[in-house]
Amino acid sequence: MTVGITSHRLLEQEVHGLLARLARVRSFALHDSSVPAAAISTSAQAAIERSMAEARRDVQEQARAYLHWLKGPIGQEAPARAAHRRFRFLRLRFNATLSRFDIFSDVLTQRSEQRTGVWLSGLDALAADALALPSYYRSPPVVCYLDRGAGAAIRRARTRLPGGGENPVAIVRVPRERMVGSGVGSSLVHEVGHQAAALLDLVRSLQRGLQRLRAHEWRYWERWISEIVADFWSVARVGIGSTLGLMSVVSLPDAFVFRVNLQDPHPFPWIRVKLSCAIGHALYPHSQWERSARLWEEFYARDRLDQERARLITQLEAHLPVFVSFLTNHRLAALRGRALPDVLSLEQRQPNHLMSLWQQWQTNPAGLRGAQPTLAFAVIGQAKADDAIEPEAETDLIGKLLNHWALRSTLDASALCAEAARRPAKALVA
Repeated sequence: MTVGITSHRLLEQEVHGLLARLARVRSFALHDSSVPAAAISTSAQAAIERSMAEARRDVQEQARAYLHWLKGPIGQEAPARAAHRRFRFLRLRFNATLSRFDIFSDVLTQRSEQRTGVWLSGLDALAADALALPSYYRSPPVVCYLDRGAGAAIRRARTRLPGGGENPVAIVRVPRERMVGSGVGSSLVHEVGHQAAALLDLVRSLQRGLQRLRAHEWRYWERWISEIVADFWSVARVGIGSTLGLMSVVSLPDAFVFRVNLQDPHPFPWIRVKLSCAIGHALYPHSQWERSARLWEEFYARDRLDQERARLITQLEAHLPVFVSFLTNHRLAALRGRALPDVLSLEQRQPNHLMSLWQQWQTNPAGLRGAQPTLAFAVIGQAKADDAIEPEAETDLIGKLLNHWALRSTLDASALCAEAARRPAKALVA
């Protein structure tokens, strides 16, 4: 007569099965193929591989410890229910490790797609430039990938990953519908702004300042401050291209544009666009911001709103100058007592300067290719605002720039690796 498998033997088999499946989670370097220009940065690749190796090692150690306990005298005497309860926690850690693998896989597998992979590498370069503030913090690697939907998002570096441990890279999800045009810069730099704000502890510092103020309107700005800071960063880096991109993203039916929801960390779309214009005017004084605000009002008139919402919008709009002044003058400990406008090189993004660069680059395209990615996007966004570039030409130009930045970063990395490889040889000869 066959007795059949025991509860403890079944659990032992399950754990060995988990270990076998875990062994099939290979290094990304072994199974993700892409042309060199589409690859993520060396620092990002190394950080991801380290993170995955640590997660695999932790689960393996826990699995072997469980097997040791299960086969030992205490485990053999333990009731099936108690042994199974310990196994459940082990399986949760295993599933969390696979979730971590999927997070990074979403980023890396698209690098093998023709054209898309190289464009993503170009977006990595744009994101790195948008985040860079070397005098005040060390930027983590940033990698981008595409997904469906209208909104971008970021999984910030140094936040918790499934199963524990810190995310070693900032991962930015970019909507496919934003590829390729100047609007992708608006969304991408907004998400990068969230990472910059975390590195500077900006949101918490602003919240403390807002909590000391008593006006009724301040509570709205305090609720929305994290998204407002990201919009501020985007306008500061890419100018009016940020506002035009935002207008495109939040061009929704009236019911959504005017819906006030304090549970949503985003300002409702109507006031969010007006705030973007007000930030732009404070950083880069020019009539174009008032013009953009009027365009937005032409798209979304307030004449059909109920009295309560109309009154709230009027109050918030009247309060915009005071709030923007608070934003631009807020001094941060992380910036050694300076305010954001003091450290973001605003003189390079003034509208007249951007227009001048656009005119120069028409006869000297090498100037555009050699510019910082965020400056290039700011210039193209300015050209769009001035109706100096057609959408088809804009799309073609940005696609070429993404290719160029991807190739440039690849060649730069190769040169650095070659130089590093030569140094030990010289030392040995000496």
